[in-house]
Amino acid sequence: MKQQQMYPDYKRAYYDFKKEHSPEQMEAWINFNTQVFKEGAIPEKEKQLIAIAVAHVTQCPYCIRSHTQLALYKGASKREIMEAIWVATEMKAGAAYAHANIAIDEIESQQE
Repeated sequence: MKQQQMYPDYKRAYYDFKKEHSPEQMEAWINFNTQVFKEGAIPEKEKQLIAIAVAHVTQCPYCIRSHTQLALYKGASKREIMEAIWVATEMKAGAAYAHANIAIDEIESQQE
């Protein structure tokens, strides 16, 4: 029996399925994606580094892989990519640290 993965490997067939069954949305998605990552006030390489950091926080394996490839293609170094990942790591851990205030507030409100 074949073991199912939580995240199947990417196949072109998935893209084709989405395009066939929701062509207007796919066209809008492709246009949006193109616009977002286009050179602007922020250079394309930096946008890809931001995407890598966000992908690590959102824990999207497809995004991590694709934006790492695109960042390398846009000239990002291994060090730049790792620094982006460390920024994401701090932000994710920082959120847990900051949210402790909610638990502390609740603890203190129960003792009144």
